[in-house]
Amino acid sequence: MQHMTTAQIRQQFLDFFASKQHQVVPSSSLIPGNDATLLFNNAGMVQFKDVFLGAESRPYTRATSSQRCVRAGGKHNDLENVGYTARHHTFFEMLGNFSFGDYFKQDAIKFAWQFLTEEVKLPKEKLLVTIYHDDEEAFNYWSNDIGLPADRIIRIATADNFWSMGDTGPCGPCSEIFYDHGEHIWGGPPGSPEEDGDRFIEIWNLVFMQYNRQNDGTMLPLPKQSVDTGMGLERIAAILQGVHSNYEIDLFKGLIAAAASVTNAQDMDDKSLRVVADHIRSCAFLISDGVMPSNEGRGYVLRRIIRRAVRHGNKLGAQGAFFYKLVAALIEQMGQAYPELAKQQEIIEKVLRIEEEQFGKTLERGFAILEE
Repeated sequence: MQHMTTAQIRQQFLDFFASKQHQVVPSSSLIPGNDATLLFNNAGMVQFKDVFLGAESRPYTRATSSQRCVRAGGKHNDLENVGYTARHHTFFEMLGNFSFGDYFKQDAIKFAWQFLTEEVKLPKEKLLVTIYHDDEEAFNYWSNDIGLPADRIIRIATADNFWSMGDTGPCGPCSEIFYDHGEHIWGGPPGSPEEDGDRFIEIWNLVFMQYNRQNDGTMLPLPKQSVDTGMGLERIAAILQGVHSNYEIDLFKGLIAAAASVTNAQDMDDKSLRVVADHIRSCAFLISDGVMPSNEGRGYVLRRIIRRAVRHGNKLGAQGAFFYKLVAALIEQMGQAYPELAKQQEIIEKVLRIEEEQFGKTLERGFAILEE
């Protein structure tokens, strides 16, 4: 395995798929442009949704991207877990490759395996996969083309391995690739009672969109079979950097060090540092994508994340406004991949500082009332 920075891994992924004739498409905004039902962009396929539905056509049939995602509020709400588990974030990047009626299961499986075992050289014996229980086609490709032993192709009969865009619309079976972090870590393979342990970690989900679910539940085949995949950049970085938690990758180490310095934290293992480091990412990117703190909708989620970061910073020993000072550290880590962050540095810092100061006053007023 090679030791690569998170930025290098992101680039290598995009370059690999570009070499397989995929159009490299920039990440879209965290505010979904084509979906009022969705609070934030939470997956790589969101910006291609209308292409999958056949409502929009693009000049390419293969695409790849590293999509910025926020899962906090709405259906995907990981907020309370953030900082306390190895892999929950409010903000993360999803690497993906997409086929719109071009290649299907065989190539999707081949590309993923090639990237993991040849490009970034993961040991094959550390990988296992799941398939939807009746997807014989996927089983055959993993077994015959890739040569995976049958006991490392796990059949899953639940919705975990059948992806749907909504109650109706495009859907299809998935095949997920898992990495075994080793038997010294508690947990069982997918489908086992211990599957929630940290030993076997899902890194890549390949979704084979082949049906269109009707209102009455029947599945009609889609006119164009398509592929939508997603791999968490932070998860694959942790594996390639030989660490077990996403918070130990280079990008987070830099943010955690900066968070410790602006909050005067004494204990580098304090979970509150992770919370602050995670939250500066979602807050800065949300503001750069045009979300402002408010009391409703997206703005309210942003306000809650800022306040949660401030509370954790205060717990660490921060004096006065500190959170906005982390924007520079974030730009150092991610500014090259996302130049819009650096362009908007002043605005982001200002919005955060004002929000933080207002929250401080609110708290002071509360304490004064309590005193009386």
